[in-house]
Amino acid sequence: MRDKGILMVRFLIFVIGLLIMACGLDLMIVAHFGATPWDVLHVGLNQHFGLTIGRWSIIVGFFVLAISSVLMRKWPKLGAYLNMLLVGIFMDMLFHLPFMMMPVSILGKILMFVAGVIINGIGMGVYISAQLGAGPRDSFMLVFTKLTGWKVSHVRRLMEVIVLLIGWSLGGPVYWGTIIFSVSIGTIVGIALPKCQLLTDTIIEKLRNKKWNKDINRGASL
Repeated sequence: MRDKGILMVRFLIFVIGLLIMACGLDLMIVAHFGATPWDVLHVGLNQHFGLTIGRWSIIVGFFVLAISSVLMRKWPKLGAYLNMLLVGIFMDMLFHLPFMMMPVSILGKILMFVAGVIINGIGMGVYISAQLGAGPRDSFMLVFTKLTGWKVSHVRRLMEVIVLLIGWSLGGPVYWGTIIFSVSIGTIVGIALPKCQLLTDTIIEKLRNKKWNKDINRGASL
């Protein structure tokens, strides 16, 4: 049976990662230098059918998760469903923060967009490292990586390009930043994920050792 304290720490890391990732997504949208391929799709759907961008993120995530479930031939972890809901909720919530305003200068837009890309990639690495289940899009990425044997960076890059084309056909906002994100996010995630996993594993191992020492001391005192 899993230790409740360690599970709570994993859940905290998981939620923090999702919050960081959602912040990065919002920064890229607000920068108006080109949305991510998935958000090109979400914004396009928003313009055609209403609803918030966060809600469309949840709806699209549901369908992607269903496809991943078929490919894995098993139900995804609970974390995948929480990811689907929390990212959409966090995105709509963070849009209301004071600094979520479009920069006036082109340099400001570029800097905000680049910051968003990096923050998004780090957030992905953090929440995946908690090992509570990858989100809809990342579940598909990991499943496809396992099936093909390709590198995570290559699979992610292919996914972003395909989704970009679909979103563009719906009239979503495509600009230079969209292309930059599509070709760079795979590399960023490929760098961030192993580092975040090492950090999370270190934290969990220290907690386990601490608990083990407490159990030994308690037994010795009896």
